[in-house]
Amino acid sequence: MKKRIGSYPHVRIEGCGSGVVSQAGGVLLIETARKTGLDRAISAALTPWRRPRAVHDPGKILLDMALAVALGGDCLADVGMLRAEPAVIGPVASDPTVSRLIDTLAAAGDKALTAIRSARAEVREHVWTLAKDAAPDAAGQVIVDLDGVLVLAHSDKQDAAATWKKSFGHHPLLGFVDHGSGGTGEPVAALLRPGNAGSNTAADHITAAQIALAQLPKRHRRGRSTLIRTDSAGGTHEFLAWLTKRGRWLSYSVGMTITEQIHQAVLKVPASAWAPAVEPGGEIREGAWTAELDGDALKGWPKGMRLIVRKERPHPGAQLRFTDADGLRLTCFATNTTGSKITDLELRHRRRARAEDRIRNARATGLRNLPLHQTAQNRIWLEIVQLALDLLAWMPMLALTGKPRLWEPRRLRLRLLSAAAQLITTARRGHLRFACHWPWTDVITNAIRQLDALPSPG
Repeated sequence: MKKRIGSYPHVRIEGCGSGVVSQAGGVLLIETARKTGLDRAISAALTPWRRPRAVHDPGKILLDMALAVALGGDCLADVGMLRAEPAVIGPVASDPTVSRLIDTLAAAGDKALTAIRSARAEVREHVWTLAKDAAPDAAGQVIVDLDGVLVLAHSDKQDAAATWKKSFGHHPLLGFVDHGSGGTGEPVAALLRPGNAGSNTAADHITAAQIALAQLPKRHRRGRSTLIRTDSAGGTHEFLAWLTKRGRWLSYSVGMTITEQIHQAVLKVPASAWAPAVEPGGEIREGAWTAELDGDALKGWPKGMRLIVRKERPHPGAQLRFTDADGLRLTCFATNTTGSKITDLELRHRRRARAEDRIRNARATGLRNLPLHQTAQNRIWLEIVQLALDLLAWMPMLALTGKPRLWEPRRLRLRLLSAAAQLITTARRGHLRFACHWPWTDVITNAIRQLDALPSPG
């Protein structure tokens, strides 16, 4: 018996084979696009940009790009991974054809963006209906988080500029619907801005909020059932006035900068008015207290606004700011929600930190950089990224349960989407057989059964 040398068995490489599909778990995203009607909606929306006698449908090209990004691609050429699997993906356009479509849509400007966004909004409403109790609005309220993100540029791309962190790139403003503790989140807004765009620019927040609201079902585009949540960048007079304008009446929970006026109001709060902050499970948050401010601190702000402040012991090594008091870190936010305890409202606002998770997922799904040179082209790229994130959010919402429902894109790719399978043709139909020894084959097959059980669109 020959003794093995090393920790791993030696496997011989014998060239090419056939009948094996790589990234076969991607059929979960394909089936999600088919069952939700996303493929038909995008194709219909981009019909005006289909040339006579064109071989490839613009909607299919754009959706193929979104699938490539969802599988881990970060440039247009990565669509080649789909081109290698025609039996599963179908015909995929060449790289020059993909580039020409991006240029064509970029030249169309807002008209093309509106078409893509309208298709996504139409499908989103259908997806939430299919999801039933798992939908983001199942509890009666939709929470939209707005937050900025810095995207670095390593070349002189259009509108790339020095950022407030002394880096170089762009400063998009993103919006995500929060799925709560039972899910992840889905994108509803992506506003591309130069790197030197201000963090608290009210006009940009209004534009991003308008884009986000247009993505929601019509019943949630106005009224208190929709909550807009931001950090202190959204705490401006203009943005709050827009949110509470007559006929719009949106709920809000926005961070506020600790001004000298607020700081003095905090110092006047009696010790008996401070209530212990709570954790998501209901237990008391150690070393943190909340209180509501009134009086002069509310002058000049919209009617009905509540100002809630939290003081907390800083983490070890954290530096205090001059606006902190008595060695405790102060944070403040404003809301127009009534009938709830301030501890519950403070916990709800603190959950805005989930937006950072959504941004991390976006970075891992095509937003690590903006691969194109022109701003108009990168605006189309942001729509592709959002389509990819939509698929990565809708598939778990419709097909996964338990812990897999909470998996983020990187884990979905590693465990489900990257799984290989054997392609078998029987009665002129292709069948994928996943390896029995793959630890998550049962998750894949159960998810496919869940998707198959959904009604077909139309």
